[in-house]
Amino acid sequence: MELQQQFEAAAAASKTLTEKPSNEILLQLYALYKQATEGDIPSEAASNPFDFVAKAKHSAWEEQKGKSQATAMQEYIELVGRLKG
Repeated sequence: MELQQQFEAAAAASKTLTEKPSNEILLQLYALYKQATEGDIPSEAASNPFDFVAKAKHSAWEEQKGKSQATAMQEYIELVGRLKG
């Protein structure tokens, strides 16, 4: 199975996990998914300083900046695999 197919399968599997991951893991999943599908984050941050969820997501994705989309896909697949465990 090629990387893109594995990634799509992992994305589908992430929605069927028996236990909800911690917020930290959810942010990591979000950031890796965004990096894998869209690449580096656009530079503008959330405009509302009190939107803490958006700020956390922005920061998590920003930490992945510079990582190739293929590497992000592979890390996402591995993380979902560990969560399915």
